[in-house]
Amino acid sequence: MAKVTVTLESDLAIEVMLLSGTRSPQDAVELIVRDYLARGHRTEARTGDAADGQRVTQAPPVVQEG
Repeated sequence: MAKVTVTLESDLAIEVMLLSGTRSPQDAVELIVRDYLARGHRTEARTGDAADGQRVTQAPPVVQEG
């Protein structure tokens, strides 16, 4: 799997490490990203994906002038 390098301010990395209980910034950020993705997948499962919103809503009628 490819690796990505990200630069963060140290205070952000330390705060994430403290909140997540991890010992390295990499582990903390990876945990946060995985949690964010899992939350997004749970939301999609409950509400449908973004394309469903366009499918359900009807387009406004076109007004013809003239």
